[in-house]
Amino acid sequence: MSSLWERVRAVAVDAGLDAVGVAGAEPFAGTRHHLIERKAAGLHGGMHFTYGNPERSTTPESALPGARSLVVGARSYRAATPRRPSAPAGRVARYSWHDHYEPLRRALDAVAGLLTGEGHRAVVLVDDNRLVDREAAVRAGLGWYGKNTNVLLADHGSLFVLGSVVTDAVLPPAIPVGDGCGSCARCLPACPTGALVAPGVLDARRCLAHLLQAEGDFPVEFRAALGDHLYGCDDCQEVCPPNRLEDRRNPPPVAGDADEAWVPVLDILGASDNELLARHGRWYVPRRQPRYLRRNALVVLGNVGDGSDPDVEAALRGALADPDPMLRSHAAWAAERLGRSDLVAT
Repeated sequence: MSSLWERVRAVAVDAGLDAVGVAGAEPFAGTRHHLIERKAAGLHGGMHFTYGNPERSTTPESALPGARSLVVGARSYRAATPRRPSAPAGRVARYSWHDHYEPLRRALDAVAGLLTGEGHRAVVLVDDNRLVDREAAVRAGLGWYGKNTNVLLADHGSLFVLGSVVTDAVLPPAIPVGDGCGSCARCLPACPTGALVAPGVLDARRCLAHLLQAEGDFPVEFRAALGDHLYGCDDCQEVCPPNRLEDRRNPPPVAGDADEAWVPVLDILGASDNELLARHGRWYVPRRQPRYLRRNALVVLGNVGDGSDPDVEAALRGALADPDPMLRSHAAWAAERLGRSDLVAT
């Protein structure tokens, strides 16, 4: 068993994982209770991911009957934020600058390949609502739950994507690490909308990252708080001491040419549906409807734009004349916020 684990770990590291551990495949009973309880309280905000079927997402055997172990991997997505462009632009959360899940999946596929080559069954789960990957990571000894609900890896912070290999191989489970936050609670007041309602408890109805992916109007009461966030939100992670310490100790790499940290919002408002899906189709867009990218861009424009800029005025006029009533209403909000109520009146 230990010999197989050593080979699994070697393959995982060679394939690009920054951390790897093993957990047993027993049901996540405590996590299931929390999901059901918080869903009943409405804290999920309609979020389907892992909440849609708590029984399934907390039972590893639902992905692989007879599962005995979970090999859990983490891959860093740290990178230095490039300078904001001069044009009105929306900020993108680091994990979405490019597809960090694809190399994570490749690494876990390599682990699964080793296990199947040894005669075991194995299923890779990455960014999949069939498993609560944070609980798997905590059980595998990779880190602990921070007060912002993210998993923090000891001495390295929380900027990691997580995934698992569910297998019927018997591997030695790790010993979970203890809480490393102590009395620190900097993340709670850092949330622009107060979505962290208690340590480790997130109200998705107030979470900007979730609201940017939700259907319908963007809530009026949170539009100003959205600031320049176009997709995702890193605010609670940016103030986290382990992340800041890791940046000082090991400066993050420079963002690559393919990293999309900022997106000009006027480009979004001027692009066709096909162009938007081609550029941003790897993001979660509700029902694959580009109108939601435009909705988010209009709120950002209302927060960062200049109402006297002719290009901004043209974008607002175009959105105010859009046949989609949702876009017209968000454009009216943006115009009012930029002191261009005259555009709405016409």
